[in-house]
Amino acid sequence: YSKFTARQVRGLHRSGCTCRSRGHRDTADNNPDTPFEFTAENLKRIDAIISMYPVGHKQAATIPVLDLAQRQHGWLPISAMNKVAEVLEVAPMRVYEVATFYTMFLRQPVGKYFIQICTTTPCMLCNSDSILEALKTKLGNQTGSPFFEIEVECLGACVNAPMVQINDNYYEDLTAEDMDHIIDELKAGRVPPPGPRNGRFSCEPAGGLTSLTEPPPGPGVGVRADL
Repeated sequence: YSKFTARQVRGLHRSGCTCRSRGHRDTADNNPDTPFEFTAENLKRIDAIISMYPVGHKQAATIPVLDLAQRQHGWLPISAMNKVAEVLEVAPMRVYEVATFYTMFLRQPVGKYFIQICTTTPCMLCNSDSILEALKTKLGNQTGSPFFEIEVECLGACVNAPMVQINDNYYEDLTAEDMDHIIDELKAGRVPPPGPRNGRFSCEPAGGLTSLTEPPPGPGVGVRADL
């Protein structure tokens, strides 16, 4: 009971209104006239992406092209979404539908370091609360901070819980001390190596391998000759 009571009063809840508001309202830096054009290099990438889909099905490239726009601009103003619609020759609403559905698309600026903290069941059971508390203590509510953190649903690294995603990197098997160190490194302008922090190579059992403990045999080894 105390566990869930503590979770209900956490102070770090920013995802609801900051990134995922459904309706668009023009602002000074987010309106149809906000400058956005794909770079020449990204236009070539878009051509390569579209070429992977059947003729007449450009719309299928909406997600990767939106991702390209976001990586170029840092987030997705409505002008960028309109440009994606123009490039893919679809109605803008088709692009808005995708951008507002997937949490990977950010419709407001999020800072240099976008920290997503998983608090779904496996991470919660492995004490993701301590990671949240460490971040809250370390970062506070700094105006103009390059760090932006939100709670998210499962990021697919359950075996390595608790974990966070910072930009494109996964940091796994975390403790509060690990989180402090990662933030210190980022503040110093260094990118800590991603992956498990407890010595695991990948997602093998925390207690060590119990099977497949030897190198695999080569092709054909152990295969009957009469088959």
